[in-house]
Amino acid sequence: MGKINYGRVILGGIVGGIVGATLDWFFNGVLLGQLWLDTARALNHPDAFSTAPVAVLVGLFLLFIVGAVLMIWLYAAVRPRLGGGVRTAVYVGLVAWTFAKLLPNAFWVLAGIFGRRIMFYDTLAGIVEIVAGTVVGAALYKEAESTIADPATAAARQTTR
Repeated sequence: MGKINYGRVILGGIVGGIVGATLDWFFNGVLLGQLWLDTARALNHPDAFSTAPVAVLVGLFLLFIVGAVLMIWLYAAVRPRLGGGVRTAVYVGLVAWTFAKLLPNAFWVLAGIFGRRIMFYDTLAGIVEIVAGTVVGAALYKEAESTIADPATAAARQTTR
């Protein structure tokens, strides 16, 4: 079991965050854009998405990147126990989706702030966004070389030379 490779965590998080944010823009901006505008009007915020669209987009991407860095760090942390690969990345993505989309969206519906329809679509899109971002980011992650003076590791290295 090697040490966590923080450079790869950050790289995987940046790439995974860009993938997730791009999918979020497509689902919520393109496919559900009109529904979100109607929801904003119903909440008496008709220009919620048009006041500073570049700032909103940059903020969205930065939030996704920070979230994805945390997801890849979690992937690196559970990898020794669950094994590396797509299955572990999907598990990590589902855990992140539960905390980032499922539970908050359920609260918004129960509180009566957003309607069930928009939150249902957003929650479903979130599975794709978050799991895809985690899988892509995890694919870029590799363990750091172990520097621990372990006799078995040292012997194995000497026999391969």
